[in-house]
Amino acid sequence: MKQLEQTITSLEVAEMMETRHQKILEKLDGSKDGKTKGIITILTEHDFVLSEYFQESTYKDISGKTNKCYKVTKLGCDFLANKFTGEKGILFTAKYVKRFHEMEEIITQPTCMEDILIFNLQEMKAVKEKMNEQDQKLKCIGTKVDGIKDIVALNPTDWRKETTDLINRMAHNLGGYEHIRAIREESYKLLEQRYGVALSIRLTNKKRRMAEEGICKSKRDKLSNLDVIAEDKKLVEGYTAIIKEMAIKYGVA
Repeated sequence: MKQLEQTITSLEVAEMMETRHQKILEKLDGSKDGKTKGIITILTEHDFVLSEYFQESTYKDISGKTNKCYKVTKLGCDFLANKFTGEKGILFTAKYVKRFHEMEEIITQPTCMEDILIFNLQEMKAVKEKMNEQDQKLKCIGTKVDGIKDIVALNPTDWRKETTDLINRMAHNLGGYEHIRAIREESYKLLEQRYGVALSIRLTNKKRRMAEEGICKSKRDKLSNLDVIAEDKKLVEGYTAIIKEMAIKYGVA
């Protein structure tokens, strides 16, 4: 591809700013009496890579005399734009941004058959990579759809085992089985909100009834919210639906 050094001369800068070239040189080199430091001196003293901003050069005037100038990079133009405020600074910024944009376009244009071939091959490679990326996304979507189908098809007759399995998988996706308790609490809270029930009260009442029936304490202590849910068909259906929603939310599908 055709290469073009992306700089403009300090002469062009002066023209864009509608000012004398000498004034630009004074900004860069400082005043001749040494009272005012120039940008070049300040950058050099503070160990900046000067060539990233300004590169010393020369030009010949109409009389053939060789004079000093600078090649100015885009960073250098940014620097100078900040030194000129108001309308002059704004107009300079607009002009140099456009100039560098034009240079970028020239650089990216192929100039011979070999360059054109390389350019086309690069485009074909990019298209192929994009297609492969899309294929991977489609496969991923297909896997997720299959997973969602499995969740939706959750067997209501074996709801305790299957919801527990989904909760374990959610916890695994979140980073570990220590998340199981938080997931269960979230599911119970959602169930209570949707169906207007208080699982803790129902659990307490169930334990009291079992105590009155003479059932031993060790057995009563093993009761959980799932035992309360199991007594109400609507709660079973609601809880199962909530676990399905959470499984999809936490990326189990």
